[in-house]
Amino acid sequence: MASFLVKDVRIFDGDAVIDRGSVLVKDGKIAKVSTTPIDFDGKIVSKPGHTLLPGLIDAHVHIDFGSESGLAQGLRFGVTTQCDMGNAPFQIHQLRALVSKGDCSDLKAAMKSATPEGGWPAPLLEKAGVVLPPDENTLQTVEEGHNFVRDQVKDGADYIKILHESGAPFAMDLPRMPTSVVNAITDEAHTAGLTTLAHAFTIRDTLEVLSLGVDGTAHVAFDKPPTNELIEAFRKNDSFCIPTLTVIGSCTAESRSMQEGYAHDARVKRLLVEGGQEKLCQCSAMTSANDGSLRNGVETVRRLKDAGIDIICGTDSTGLAPGTAYGLSLHQELELYVKECGFSPIEALRSATSLPAKRLKFPDRGWIREGMRADLVLVEGNPIEDIHHTLELRGAWVAGELCAYYEDRL
Repeated sequence: MASFLVKDVRIFDGDAVIDRGSVLVKDGKIAKVSTTPIDFDGKIVSKPGHTLLPGLIDAHVHIDFGSESGLAQGLRFGVTTQCDMGNAPFQIHQLRALVSKGDCSDLKAAMKSATPEGGWPAPLLEKAGVVLPPDENTLQTVEEGHNFVRDQVKDGADYIKILHESGAPFAMDLPRMPTSVVNAITDEAHTAGLTTLAHAFTIRDTLEVLSLGVDGTAHVAFDKPPTNELIEAFRKNDSFCIPTLTVIGSCTAESRSMQEGYAHDARVKRLLVEGGQEKLCQCSAMTSANDGSLRNGVETVRRLKDAGIDIICGTDSTGLAPGTAYGLSLHQELELYVKECGFSPIEALRSATSLPAKRLKFPDRGWIREGMRADLVLVEGNPIEDIHHTLELRGAWVAGELCAYYEDRL
């Protein structure tokens, strides 16, 4: 496994900043972090004026059929871990086999999401020509809820995802699981030591699922402006929120100009897969201003942050819907946090490094500390002062292995 030294760089370690230091990597792990010179007889990367970051974590993606290249694209954009939030177990096993070959993001997964027959996201998939076969587990009884979690754990789930979506922002009336089943799923997941996340786009759905003990939400509610009741529900449960403002902006078509700006940024064209630029310029436009808005979501994130609620960066990037791009959309999400939600750049960076590692229980990554995986990103400039510098990418490593794209560019 790779060993090397990065020196003469600014270091954001996941929590704090070292103005000038060095990081020694041995056998794919961080061996030493120092503000004084480190003796090393091997490959040395000296990069004054650059910043070394923990590998970025996108806490919400879906690597769909035909989108396997999203793992490699994500790494080119500095995203060293992508968290799939709902997929067929056999597809995840195929993706993990791809990960084992290297030169792509690491993959964490929920395996299947818990949803009743005909529930979210079946109507969306049907529009895309994907029809899901009937599931033997209808998730209508407490026993079925417990068995669902046991099955996902057996398949290798890293966390459990619950879909609690009424469909109101999309002019749908969708079935949801009985609350007793959601309770059973949450209890069984906690017994297994796993975090539970819930999909909900409305305040009503979010309040209900938070009352059932989930650890966090996989989206921010955007149907209405935030209420005191909503903020207090997060605070009462110490729940976190993965806002996915990028995909909400695509749903409402409010982020079209921002998406186009990223798609045509000279720094990103060479990093996108074929067709990625065109796809990013499109919006899914699934809802109208009467049913929800990005502004509602932004204001909710701002209030949650002010209340001390953990905000975790995630994009809901997927190959099936327009308006997102694996890896790149995370940089857009970070800009929204800083530009619209009152985050400092360092707070935004924590949302994509140490916070997801902490809340999703990935103890081996998210920080630049001795003993951690050497998941690292090197950027030119100072993203602590200007969040846009996260796209000045000069290197990305997964477990100490440099992304092939940067081998001749580092």
